[in-house]
Amino acid sequence: MLSAGFIRIAAILVALATASGARAEEALVAVAANFASAAEAISTQFTQATGHTLKITTGATGKLYAQIVQGAPFAVLMSADAKTPARIEAEGLGVPGSRFTYAIGRLTLWSSDADRIGLDPNPALTAPGTLNIAIANPDLAPYGVAARQVLTALGLWDTVQPKIVMGQNIGQTFSMVDTGAAQMGFIATSAIDAPGTQPRGSRWDVPQAMIDPIRQDAVLLLPGKDNPAALAFMEFLGSDKAKDIARSFGYGTE
Repeated sequence: MLSAGFIRIAAILVALATASGARAEEALVAVAANFASAAEAISTQFTQATGHTLKITTGATGKLYAQIVQGAPFAVLMSADAKTPARIEAEGLGVPGSRFTYAIGRLTLWSSDADRIGLDPNPALTAPGTLNIAIANPDLAPYGVAARQVLTALGLWDTVQPKIVMGQNIGQTFSMVDTGAAQMGFIATSAIDAPGTQPRGSRWDVPQAMIDPIRQDAVLLLPGKDNPAALAFMEFLGSDKAKDIARSFGYGTE
């Protein structure tokens, strides 16, 4: 959560910029791939509200972190986890007190086959016709960690090991299922719940109680500490409007 001190400072700077008629600025924002579409929608609303613009770069959180360490001029990181922004703060690459959770990821077992998954996921996961089950790599992606937690809770982790195929990130995992390379997979709910997306296939939404919360945190990076657009965006990202957009894409919020 944003610290009270950071909120006060950001609000003051934003107010001063507005009062002085300062010109619109641009901020470079690094966004985890799973949140790309939602970030674009939030960016549109942010620009309409403030006049500032965002230049969004998307990718795997680990790769974005590597770019930040190497000096990439990102002003804000919207991570797929909470661990990376905390690490960035600890390493002196982020503004202390600026980190907060902007969305909570949700997980869904999905198949493009409308008849494959029922109310109980176990028969579908263990069926002889299920040759491949896609998950994100638990060593690289929080959604992969969550998928492993679900299969363990169902008592199936050891049973389905021969069927598991791993994507390097949750986007790649979705592609495996979408193209039929895997009969089903644990994907980000947002991949099939975006506004305007037509329901297709079959699904089982993982109860949140079965997994550790997939907290996606944002942090203001050092190149953004004096950027009016970055400061305004951090404030906007915590607003009810941004949270409404995140929820419309299938994410939870606090």
